[in-house]
Amino acid sequence: MQTTDTALQTDNTQKTVYSILFSIAFAHLLNDLLQAVIPAAYPILKDKYGLTFSQVGLITFSYQMAASLLQPFVGFYTDKNPKPYSQIIGMVFTIVGIALLSYADNFELILLSVILVGIGSSIFHPESSRVSYLASGGKRGLAQSIFQIGGNTGTALGPLLIAWIVVPHGQGNIMWFTLFAIVAMGVLFRIAQWYQSHLALSAKKKPVIVLPDLSPARVAISVVILLVLIFSKYFYIASLTSYFTFYLMAKFSLSVEDSQFYLFVFLAALALGTLLGGPLGDKFGRKYVIWLSVLGVAPFALLLPYANLFWTSVLSVIIGLLLASAFPAILVYAQELLPKKLGMVSGLFYGFAFGMGGLGSALLGNLADHEGIEYVYTLCAYLPLIGVIAVFLPNLKKKAKAN
Repeated sequence: MQTTDTALQTDNTQKTVYSILFSIAFAHLLNDLLQAVIPAAYPILKDKYGLTFSQVGLITFSYQMAASLLQPFVGFYTDKNPKPYSQIIGMVFTIVGIALLSYADNFELILLSVILVGIGSSIFHPESSRVSYLASGGKRGLAQSIFQIGGNTGTALGPLLIAWIVVPHGQGNIMWFTLFAIVAMGVLFRIAQWYQSHLALSAKKKPVIVLPDLSPARVAISVVILLVLIFSKYFYIASLTSYFTFYLMAKFSLSVEDSQFYLFVFLAALALGTLLGGPLGDKFGRKYVIWLSVLGVAPFALLLPYANLFWTSVLSVIIGLLLASAFPAILVYAQELLPKKLGMVSGLFYGFAFGMGGLGSALLGNLADHEGIEYVYTLCAYLPLIGVIAVFLPNLKKKAKAN
């Protein structure tokens, strides 16, 4: 079956547009670098304003929920009404949020600033993921990995830049990060021009959309399984990204600058793992990559609370490599389940990931206030065991057909 919903699809015979893939990856790097300013600044904000762990968790929750709740709706709308320049509008929200964060002098203004950054993220991710899909030329796992490694690299750089620029000189220097947003807007303008041209060309064609040979019920069950895996992954990642610096300072008496370095090492491992996940999914099947990357983390996560500083850093690298390889495979798998709804699927999964990260951060912050930060890491170590349910996912590589 052929369809006119092809402005949002791509043909497997199309060549991979690497210039666009690397451009959107660079824009993702800048976008997520700006997002990473928020958790990287937590030690500074906590000390300056006397925040509790619960308040730190609420900051993350507010930012992540602003990003997560809007993303599926943005994706659903742009599936029907593509907006090539919408990412630039999202970056405007991010600039305002970062500027406000640099001057926020109370908890309420901090919350408002991170909500604005979250809104910017909710506009950026669904359309950017679609651009990556359209430029893939059929190499969807590779394209998603290139896109994701940009974001994870930006996330990894955030703590380092905060340590170099903000920690020695104060909160006001967060304003310098708005320069990255301006650069991102220039890159996104070029991408939007390509995207608009691609839409005009696609409107004249009627390429075949490949649908999975699955019943609607099986598709729905598979989506639920993927969302549960996202839950386990991002609840656990929340414990590392939001509280790893506090954990290292509490357990090993590290300085803020030293703890930020160890956070950078973990986030760099996340970036590298992302690069591996997509191509491995293309080659061996996404189901197996998903299963290995989520469940495979479990033994290392269980060891982490009992390790010394050296082995903590080693285990964090292994955990980052394995965990990060899951998301590109999960997202592309979901897109192949629902190929007519790329924007909605991307928005749903990015939004759910952000939401679970935010909810996890809030709940874990409250738990840390009552039971201690080390208890949080002992408890969260069991979350990757949920990955065993990936065995119930169907193998789409063998069950797809053209319609």
